[in-house]
Amino acid sequence: MSEQTLQTAGEKQLRYEVQWPRLPLAVYREIAAHLRQVAGVETGLTPQQSQQFDYSQSQVGGLWIQYAETVDWADRQQVDRILAYYSNRYGALEVNRH
Repeated sequence: MSEQTLQTAGEKQLRYEVQWPRLPLAVYREIAAHLRQVAGVETGLTPQQSQQFDYSQSQVGGLWIQYAETVDWADRQQVDRILAYYSNRYGALEVNRH
């Protein structure tokens, strides 16, 4: 996954965006809620960038994930397992590169 390093309040943050083509908004919300249960992880939805409405497209552009560089390795692994679970269920995720 492509990661972007941010500096906030003296602590480096890792941030990246993922998306699944055609994934419904409700499932994105479920994934975000699941990820927020991991200690130190913040997440949110990114807006859809398309100017044309297409019913087969998702209502959101993707999901951003952010956590401190100091987050425990086990918590990072939990994020990876959550993303793998949804990828197995809904197809390969795409990473938005910055």
